[in-house]
Amino acid sequence: MLSMARMGLAPVLGYLIVEENFSVALGVFVLAGVTDLLDGFIARNWANQKSALGSALDPLADKILISVLYVSLTCANLIPVPLTSMIILRDAALIAAVFYVRYKTLSPPRTLSRYFNPCYATAQLKPTFISKMNTAVQLILVAASLAAPVFNYVDSIYLQTLWCITAFTTVTSAYSYYHYGRKTVQVIRNK
Repeated sequence: MLSMARMGLAPVLGYLIVEENFSVALGVFVLAGVTDLLDGFIARNWANQKSALGSALDPLADKILISVLYVSLTCANLIPVPLTSMIILRDAALIAAVFYVRYKTLSPPRTLSRYFNPCYATAQLKPTFISKMNTAVQLILVAASLAAPVFNYVDSIYLQTLWCITAFTTVTSAYSYYHYGRKTVQVIRNK
């Protein structure tokens, strides 16, 4: 439910940002962050709350939220187009790789219902260290960009430096998945 709530908050955030209601958007972003932290806390501390569906929805909710935030912040001229393009392309490549791994690890018959059924967990993607760092940097940039018009530092050199750091970690993260490829995928079982 927390992952679904985060997905539901994504279009609300996008709308608030495009409408330049940055103060409310910052509050909704904090709420989305709390749902993510709470979701992770519950999954780590109560084993009976873990599910195949939840483990699929959590990263999907994160990708949807990040994508909507970057696109809407770019529309509001708070994040440059090349940086957003880089982030979206990296995520699209990762999603394509996940679909490919899913196809290769799912034993016949490979029907659509089995392919998209999270109960047939066949592989798990283990994020690299730089990928975790990249996610943190991307979220810091989103928070800083949302706060920039509220606290009047839109043209700050620090914000522009954060763009460069985010671009570097995004490219490095994409390369780490390419370079380590098979080491980042753990086949769970062959179904």
